[in-house]
Amino acid sequence: MTAPIPRDIPDLPAIPGTSPLLPSRVPASAVVTPVRHRLTAVFRLLTAALAAAGVTIDLLIGSPLLVLSHFAIQSSILLALVLTVSARRAWTARRPLPSALTGAALLYAMITALVYHLLLADTTPPFSLTGAPASHTVWQALAGHLIHTAVPAAAVLDWLLLTAPDRLHLRQAATWLLYPLAYLIFTLARGDLFLAPGTPGRYLYPFLDVGLHGYKSTLANALLLGLSSYALALLLVALDHTRPNLTRQHRPKTGFRLQPPVG
Repeated sequence: MTAPIPRDIPDLPAIPGTSPLLPSRVPASAVVTPVRHRLTAVFRLLTAALAAAGVTIDLLIGSPLLVLSHFAIQSSILLALVLTVSARRAWTARRPLPSALTGAALLYAMITALVYHLLLADTTPPFSLTGAPASHTVWQALAGHLIHTAVPAAAVLDWLLLTAPDRLHLRQAATWLLYPLAYLIFTLARGDLFLAPGTPGRYLYPFLDVGLHGYKSTLANALLLGLSSYALALLLVALDHTRPNLTRQHRPKTGFRLQPPVG
């Protein structure tokens, strides 16, 4: 006669010396061979070289301290540095730079181009980054076209054609405006605290000239530019999530495939 089987079987004690299996993530580089984007690297390096050339020309023509104080020059230097590092990473098949950094450099380059062509291109006297008339030399005109037109256009093309989409985020848009806000404080403090009234180039941009417009109109202009810049940042984020992925490469099929776990 056999003993009856109990309805409730007690839990078995754990076997000493064993540990539970923990879930792990396999990086993509373990199953996918990294791809070198040589064409992307060359294009970004050339764009960085154009930005550096425009900045260098202006530094040689005008006062270095005055030239380096302009938003257009600072944004061009940032873009040149970002594109140089991005070119190296694309050439060596490394992970791209954080989108917060590349998106900021792109936004500042676009602000530089739009502000110049909408507000500064037809001013009298002609606007200049060096303090001299814009038609002073052919070299100065060339530097202006590079900084305000060619380099921002190349940066936009790099973003549209050579950068994977869905990398920019809405929360980054407000963070990108911290630098323009800091620049506004810098340029107003520079004109009020360090330069005497009547000094040429006291205020770097005519729409931020407190001596000409007063603080009320100047701050209103700054607020309008800030809101426009924020709208542009939101547009970049929206387009980044709707544009097609032109960087996707079709890989040949192989006999190795990852299968989902059974059970």
